[in-house]
Amino acid sequence: MYGAILGDIIGSPFEFDRGSKTKDFEMFSAGSGFTDDTVMTVAVAEAVMDWMDDGTKDPDQLPRFLIGNIQKWGRRYPDAGYGAMFRSWLNQKNPIPYYSFGNGSAMRVSSVGWLFESLWDTRIIAEKTASVSHNHPEGIKGACAVAEAIWLARKGAEKHYILHRMEEDFGYDLSRTCDEIRPEYRHVESCQETVPEAITAFMEGESFEDVIRTAVSIGGDCDTLTCIAGSIAEAYYGVPEDLKYACLLRLPADMVSVMSRFERMVCNE
Repeated sequence: MYGAILGDIIGSPFEFDRGSKTKDFEMFSAGSGFTDDTVMTVAVAEAVMDWMDDGTKDPDQLPRFLIGNIQKWGRRYPDAGYGAMFRSWLNQKNPIPYYSFGNGSAMRVSSVGWLFESLWDTRIIAEKTASVSHNHPEGIKGACAVAEAIWLARKGAEKHYILHRMEEDFGYDLSRTCDEIRPEYRHVESCQETVPEAITAFMEGESFEDVIRTAVSIGGDCDTLTCIAGSIAEAYYGVPEDLKYACLLRLPADMVSVMSRFERMVCNE
């Protein structure tokens, strides 16, 4: 989860098109902090781990864990930057999905790409994490694509194969380069206009840090785009220890606890 959370933290000062669309920027500044992307990444990871530890093995039981944990974490950090519809969902007694195709489903799914050994299970669980709120086909597709890209990367797939799978399995047009995307790209919060751009930033980056810088340079919804790109980059490149340390310094203890639990579970597998 370090990749996703670092992407969020590093991208956060440049959200809402506040950056200059360059790769040359200070990685951490006074404005670098976690947003709803991190809160929801932690919430989903905890929910999936709770479901796995419960031993039911029934994916249809997962939504109750997801709803409970997502609402718990969202209410614990109410000012993290949620959209209006999702904020309403967080505070409903019996929340129902609202046909969203927002990029929130894709930015919170990174743990799923690590926790399952089969791609089939990864896809099923990714869909469940999205559909409790983001049940529009594009919202589900975005989450499944990111989880699959992470799964493929951690299994050792080369970039050209990951690109092929993203195009074939999800129908994304990944023919544009970052240089072609960057000039006209603006702040947009849909999966269909964030996930392909994040995947492209991952494809062009030459290291974990370079993926982060490339994603930020595209502009737009920088924290979420970079969160998604960083989550895939972690599976492909790993994360430098100094950046892991910088990440932990910027997180509260309850989030660090979930990340530690996640690392133990992944390592045990």
